[in-house]
Amino acid sequence: MDINRRQFLSHATAGGAAATAAVIAAPEPAQALQRAPHPRKPEALGLLYDSTLCVGCKACVAGCKEANDRPVEIYPDQESWNPGLWDTGKGLSAKTMNVILAYRDGSMEVKDRETDGFAFIKRQCLHCVDPSCVSCCPVSAMIKDEVTGIVYNDADRCIGCRYCVYGCPFGVPKYDLEAAVTGKIHKCELCRHRLAENRLPGCVETCPTGATLFGRVEDLMLEAKRRLVLRPGDVYTYPRGDLNGRVGPDTPPHDKVIEAAYLPEIYGDRVLGGTQTFVLSAVPFDRLGLPHGNVPNHSYATETEGIQHFMYKGMIAPTVALVALAALAYRSSRQHREDDDNASDADEGGR
Repeated sequence: MDINRRQFLSHATAGGAAATAAVIAAPEPAQALQRAPHPRKPEALGLLYDSTLCVGCKACVAGCKEANDRPVEIYPDQESWNPGLWDTGKGLSAKTMNVILAYRDGSMEVKDRETDGFAFIKRQCLHCVDPSCVSCCPVSAMIKDEVTGIVYNDADRCIGCRYCVYGCPFGVPKYDLEAAVTGKIHKCELCRHRLAENRLPGCVETCPTGATLFGRVEDLMLEAKRRLVLRPGDVYTYPRGDLNGRVGPDTPPHDKVIEAAYLPEIYGDRVLGGTQTFVLSAVPFDRLGLPHGNVPNHSYATETEGIQHFMYKGMIAPTVALVALAALAYRSSRQHREDDDNASDADEGGR
């Protein structure tokens, strides 16, 4: 029996799937495979992004690129009108690790209104409390700092498998196909190289309105809660730069009249296990492109990691899969030899 490469891969996949199913079907309840969620680190650092303060100037995008030595991004369909003078990234990429996107509806008459309005959203790494990218990385190249909680990539360890790209529920890590050898993962790392020099992240330092605020996560949470009780017509003194005044230059606050009511939720407080970057908005978060409503309040890593560890404990799953593939190869080889012998006997009988 002849077996081509496609058939072999098909049979191998089926055999591997059957082996995996057999392991998963072991009499152990799913919740027993789930590990406990990781808590927020007491000295975790993060950001508070207030969509109602954002004016869409994209100074934070320029600040991020300068701080991280990232080039401008121009898409092929923009080259006819952009000769290279402006950065016009459409989303997160290996060149753009922080981007401002716009929500638009109807006539777009009023800012921060869902109907016939518009709003801005800042997309970047949220620095999850229990990050899936760290959990799924096979070589521990994605790392969560033990003190600050900042999630970063160690390029020297990275093998370019891109599991982190596929595993992130927010679609943040991006793979640079233009980098040498194995490529490189790019994502916001909260400008940890600048923090080491007592300098603010590039996006925070350049934000003119305080829409992006830096600080300890616990303090940012308290600041967010203070804003949630504000009502249209109230005047609030918004801090800028570092909420705690410990990092970077002393940036004075500014007063602003509240024009749109905040949604009664701090995005990142609990969604998918929580994050270290919080978002406040007057427009529903799902309209801003953030996972919301149909996602759990625990990290996916609490489920997948437990199953992974169970399957690979004692190399059970790989061993079963290897045995299945070896058996398939042996059976195919044996059948092939029998077919050759039968063909040879037939030729001799014909003579």
